[in-house]
Amino acid sequence: MNPVETLVRDFQDLVAQVPDIVQPLIVMLAGAIPFIEAEGASPIGVLGGIHPIVAGIAAASGNFLCVLVVVLLSSRIRTTAVARRTRRIETLAEPKSESKGRQRFRRYLVRFGVPGASILGPLAIPTQFTSAMLVASGTPRGWVLLWQAVAIVVWTTVTTTLSWSMLTALLA
Repeated sequence: MNPVETLVRDFQDLVAQVPDIVQPLIVMLAGAIPFIEAEGASPIGVLGGIHPIVAGIAAASGNFLCVLVVVLLSSRIRTTAVARRTRRIETLAEPKSESKGRQRFRRYLVRFGVPGASILGPLAIPTQFTSAMLVASGTPRGWVLLWQAVAIVVWTTVTTTLSWSMLTALLA
């Protein structure tokens, strides 16, 4: 047995010490962590010996639940901020201009739309950050949630399939 196989077997033995019902919950929690997300959590679960479909569903669920919380909080914060800004602008003669970062994000949003930003976003930043920025830019939260769910499912499917295929080839 080569060193990589030994490492994989040792990790699977470690995961096997955790009760079966708890293993997907751990993957779900890992999926909620920015930068790990479902794309990282599902391969960890597969590597740990969890069935690929269970690992993928658990990871995607954790990622989406975290995105849901971020979208709901961001939506409330935006509503409050817009109302406050509107009141402030009404009392001031000259409104404040947008920052360069916000202008750049708006250009990308116009170019790729919410679907493109959601699906391509995980290549650059976590889905939690993408969803917060989309809501902050004024995109309806239902639209953000829909496309974030699509992106999470697509990327989780890709990474789960790749990790399962590579592990199967390695241990064959």
